[in-house]
Amino acid sequence: MNFPLFRAAALALIVGAAPALAQDKILNVSYDVARELFDALNPKFAESWKTQSGRDVTIDQSHGGSSRQARAILEGLPADVVTFNQETDIDVLVEGGLVDPEWRQAFPNGASPFYSLPAFLVRKGNPKGITDWDDLARDDVQPVFPNPKTSGNARYTYLAAYAYALEKNNGDDAAAQEFVKKLLGNVPVFDTGGRAATQTFAERNIGDVLVTFEAETGGIAAQYADQGFERVTPSLSLFAAFPVAVVAQNAEKNGSTEVSTAYLNWLYTPEAQDIIAQHHYRLTNEEIAAKYAAELPEVKLVTVDEVFGGWDKVREEHLAEGAILDTVFVNQ
Repeated sequence: MNFPLFRAAALALIVGAAPALAQDKILNVSYDVARELFDALNPKFAESWKTQSGRDVTIDQSHGGSSRQARAILEGLPADVVTFNQETDIDVLVEGGLVDPEWRQAFPNGASPFYSLPAFLVRKGNPKGITDWDDLARDDVQPVFPNPKTSGNARYTYLAAYAYALEKNNGDDAAAQEFVKKLLGNVPVFDTGGRAATQTFAERNIGDVLVTFEAETGGIAAQYADQGFERVTPSLSLFAAFPVAVVAQNAEKNGSTEVSTAYLNWLYTPEAQDIIAQHHYRLTNEEIAAKYAAELPEVKLVTVDEVFGGWDKVREEHLAEGAILDTVFVNQ
């Protein structure tokens, strides 16, 4: 046998069978109700990245309750980027050494490309006449939202209701606690995330009002158009940032830092912002926001900093074991 020729032939077979050079790949770990938004965004970013870099990119998604997602990353879920609905869940990753402590300065608007607020979705004709947070504490009303211990979505609901009660009761903290205790006590079932709560309300026909992000109420109303759900914006609600960050330790290990950073920066582009607005989120891009202003009613928005003194105080005074949430959460 002519061994040099044999080796050359074998080498040709190996080279011919080798896969093409690996394309870029990232894992975006996100909150529970963001599936449709990123299903729309990801193909457009892939086109933009191909034009910019000449490389293809695959974007994998993982969705769940924001706090549960953060814990999963700490336990090894190899996220390259996170697109969460609560800042504290990114701060947990900072404490775990996975995200840069200066993550808020890495992207515009405090690293929040869009925002929303807790709002209501009621059944056709609004038979219970639900217009504001007071109605959710009535004996004849069952609100539906997920567990505030596992869901960033529900945590905003809890804090928005608390902020409303503080304003109504001239800052009386005891009265606010009694109000949210009654409201939480009216919830028939606490799911772990926003998607499950939506199914409880829309598919299992449980409850009178679904409380979720305003952006999600628009998507649900469209998805279940045959049921005639109606969107209701309360008089006061809580500004809900949707923060993003590169999971630096994972991205460096995966060789994805460049594309991960580009992905999050792209969310601020006019192309991405227009897609985001179509999914009923509010924008800081004034030009694009103006195109969609008619469908987003005015609402008095307060912030966590204004009402509660910031997320660190919220974690200490409301969310820590034995803190206020534990004392008012009667359906644990």
